[in-house]
Amino acid sequence: MAEKESKAPRFRRFRTIYWQNFTMTAGVVLLTLVLLGASFFALSYSYTRSERESEMRAKAEVVSRMVSAYVAGGSLSGIRELANFAASVTDSNFLICNLGGNVLLTSDASLEGRVLVLPEGMAQSILGGQDSFARTTLGGIYEDARFCVGVPIISMGQTVGVVLAVADARTLTAMWHGFFSMFLMTSATVLLLAFVVSAWLSMRQSRPISEMAEATRRFADGNFDIRMRGYDDPTEIAELSVSFNNMADSLQETERQRREFIANVSHELKTPMTTIAGYTDGILDGTIPPEEQEQYLRIISDESRRLSRLVRRMLDISQLQSRELHKAPFDVCESMRRVLISMEKKITDRGLDVNANIPDGSVTVLGDNDLITQVIYNLLENAAKFAREGSTLYLGLAVSNGKVFVSVRNEGDTIPADEIPLLFERFHKSDKSRSEDKDGVGLGLYVVRTILDQHKEHIAVTSEDGVTTFTFTLSLAGG
Repeated sequence: MAEKESKAPRFRRFRTIYWQNFTMTAGVVLLTLVLLGASFFALSYSYTRSERESEMRAKAEVVSRMVSAYVAGGSLSGIRELANFAASVTDSNFLICNLGGNVLLTSDASLEGRVLVLPEGMAQSILGGQDSFARTTLGGIYEDARFCVGVPIISMGQTVGVVLAVADARTLTAMWHGFFSMFLMTSATVLLLAFVVSAWLSMRQSRPISEMAEATRRFADGNFDIRMRGYDDPTEIAELSVSFNNMADSLQETERQRREFIANVSHELKTPMTTIAGYTDGILDGTIPPEEQEQYLRIISDESRRLSRLVRRMLDISQLQSRELHKAPFDVCESMRRVLISMEKKITDRGLDVNANIPDGSVTVLGDNDLITQVIYNLLENAAKFAREGSTLYLGLAVSNGKVFVSVRNEGDTIPADEIPLLFERFHKSDKSRSEDKDGVGLGLYVVRTILDQHKEHIAVTSEDGVTTFTFTLSLAGG
């Protein structure tokens, strides 16, 4: 039940993302269609009405001029044929009225003798000798409002009557309704397509997020094997998928190293602690005779120191990993000389000679002086530890292509090829080290690699015919 309740809110969150995306896309499309439709209809209606008005006015002006000529001649005979012709050409009716509104002549026989009423504004414009346009019933002679263009009849400089061109507004309205119906059908089709595409895109975008959430929950449960499926499209989702899988690989590797580290630490701590506890109990319960107790106390002391060194080195590594680098130019030759001086006693105790190929002048590199000195010390200490007694150690430096190459070489047993990649792992020690070297804790070379990784430098190892060489790089200052 708790499982279902925990999944329901997550489902609602993804459903909300989906619907928000879908609603926003659909709303934008709908609003765009409405605005475009309103603009289109307003412009088309205005344009069509203006064209119709211009056409009606032009014919009405022709009729007005003809009527004016007939009025000047004292007769309106022949005007009816002209009005009927104009009506057939423009699909409008023409009314010739006096200033009192009496219909004197019309192309619509049913209106002869009727008295019409012009809108006030239209009447004033006509009396002022100007054309006028209105949508009116002309005082009720029409059941519904019609488009009406009024043109004054001017004779001898005076307005003597009115020519009205009247058109049925339903024709224009029907055309507008046709446009509107077509627009609605087109809009419905576009909206349907937009809804389908929006729904598809929204589902496609929310699915990887859902997969990522599921993978994250499985990570929280300790399962680092889950991966997101790849996406071929060059989109942010594909980049996110690749980055997520890279993060998963990194977490899996970190988890592997953590478990390996715990296992190695447990092993390394258990050995000296078991030795210390066993020999101490042997001395306390009398199992070890008094004449041998000094020997075993010395073993306990050595194991205690080795345990202390192990803990101290682990703390050093922890501080090293969290330490901020302080890169600055320094003389690497001077650092190499200081390391040789500090290692003099250990080298002498093993009966080793040293071949130092260090330039007399200075070679300035960019890095953390203390950490690079630690690298040189660890490598030289490791070389001295595994060198054959009476052999020669080599510590040298070469400069090439803006890089400094520092090499440490010893003569001893050849390191197997399959073991070379493991040399820089934590707590790794060769079988020879485990049997003869009781002081080592297997962290010296790991420290070397960690420091060089922080400096973004490289170290290489070769081991052939009993000669083993470690070579690492440094960047020249200003290079």
